[in-house]
Amino acid sequence: MPAKPTASIVIPTRRRADYLSVALRSIEAQAQALGAEVIVVNDGDDPATREVARRHGAAVISLPPPGGANAGRNAGIDAAASDLIVFCDDDVEAPDGWLAAILEGARTAPHAGVFGGPIRARLEGGGPRACGREPAPITTLDLGPEDRDVELVWSANMAIRRAAIERAGRFDESIRGRGEEEEWERRYAALGGVVRYLAGAGLDHRRTAADSTVAGLARAAYRHGRDARAYDARKGVAPALAGELRTLAGCGWHTARRRCAFGVAMSAHSAGRLRQALAGAKGPADALGAARTVAGDAAPGDFLSGESGLVTGIRATTRAVIRDAAADSMRLLSAEPQRLRRAARAWPRRRVLVLAVERAGEPNLLAAARAELLRSRHIVSLETCDAGRRGKFENLNLLLARARPSDHDWLIVLDDDVRLPRDFLDSFLFLAERFGLNLAQPAHRARSHAAWRVTRRRTPSVVRETAWVEIGPVVAFHRSTFETLLPFPQLRMGWGLDSHWGAVARERGWRLGIVDATAIGHGLRPIAAGYDHGEAVAESRRFLQDRPRITVEEAQRTLATHRGWSRAPR
Repeated sequence: MPAKPTASIVIPTRRRADYLSVALRSIEAQAQALGAEVIVVNDGDDPATREVARRHGAAVISLPPPGGANAGRNAGIDAAASDLIVFCDDDVEAPDGWLAAILEGARTAPHAGVFGGPIRARLEGGGPRACGREPAPITTLDLGPEDRDVELVWSANMAIRRAAIERAGRFDESIRGRGEEEEWERRYAALGGVVRYLAGAGLDHRRTAADSTVAGLARAAYRHGRDARAYDARKGVAPALAGELRTLAGCGWHTARRRCAFGVAMSAHSAGRLRQALAGAKGPADALGAARTVAGDAAPGDFLSGESGLVTGIRATTRAVIRDAAADSMRLLSAEPQRLRRAARAWPRRRVLVLAVERAGEPNLLAAARAELLRSRHIVSLETCDAGRRGKFENLNLLLARARPSDHDWLIVLDDDVRLPRDFLDSFLFLAERFGLNLAQPAHRARSHAAWRVTRRRTPSVVRETAWVEIGPVVAFHRSTFETLLPFPQLRMGWGLDSHWGAVARERGWRLGIVDATAIGHGLRPIAAGYDHGEAVAESRRFLQDRPRITVEEAQRTLATHRGWSRAPR
């Protein structure tokens, strides 16, 4: 009969074969030398995970319906042959002597049922610039140089005697993320159990260079923040919303004051907590809340998006502000804005015709937009008129008739309620030309009226290639499109015209795209407030009846995402 293993090392994992390979390579020899078994719990039955485990001599348990880390730990407990079960994460690297230190610590502390060691953060590739005042935004543990009894240790590096599991029960599989192991440890401690810290049983908690970027750390921190808030709410210790807002403000201040990349991750974690608080701990939801269906006789999937795009109410507005603050902080800390400004200043000057229709007597932002556009290094001509009783495209054609678009390199159509970012035109035209776009529009900020989700800013994208751009609130036409698209059809509202543009672009091989790096704000008033919805839909149906168009599904699709512009496709 084979001898019982000295320990059963259980590693829950889900579709991270590259991380898992490093962890197993660091553990394999130690386990063989000391008579331990290694069990990989494959959450979701990923073939690549099975192959990595087989290559390193580990047993594999697959959970076809993914159940989370605690489900993996319970499955590992059931399969383990040893009375000492050692848990570690799939993104660790254990130095020589790690397992020996755990076995020795368990032997010399028979009064304890749970053990854990130091967890050291390792951001490969150096990680982003940080101020040094804050630790890396991944799980770490350092409770000093001596072994001692403690309150908690973390599951990235934790061992449990089987007797302790029999005493306290299994891990709670309803908990995901933050609190998975903590809830079990507190349950065990309430029964008089002892947790022991083993100073010599340390390992490294890794992030690859690709995952050590500001964006990668921030995305992970946001998810962890949501989990942390949900767990705090479960325990009844979640702070009030005002407290979460103060914390977010403090993180933002730290990020700007110290120019600290870790501050972005801290802000993202805090934003995740706030988002979960606003959601009432009901689980993930769209960051802008439930979409409002557009009323009328045009169904979603026809030529309308099916959503109003309005950002209304305290919760939706707060969520939008959080998203914008996080995106702005990420850009502030990166070198991209400065590099972009330098590149845009070196780009050839262009002649730009801007057309804008102003609704007199109503609040608008046209004066501020005019000032921003005229600050540009490009040669800008701005033609405006009062809307009067005419429709949008009727007015635009009147403006075209008194201007000479053929004398210009670009034509931009601008609504009167748009807030442009500083240095907008220089950066926007540089990126549009750098990516060879024939039709382009800036993305919308989160706190902006935008009925099409594809137009919402996405980070860390710089430019996204699409099959469609919207008729407003800002859209730019390269001179290569003038002969085909100008003058505009004699329409009042023009709904659905953009779906026709998409079909024409596909036929002619034009590139269309959304520029995320120059996101705008849009909307002092409800979208299309001056239009009769039924008339707009009827007009569009008549126009599109015998013309090609792309579908709404095609319009909402991103064809390619570019996170930088140094190697833009030409």
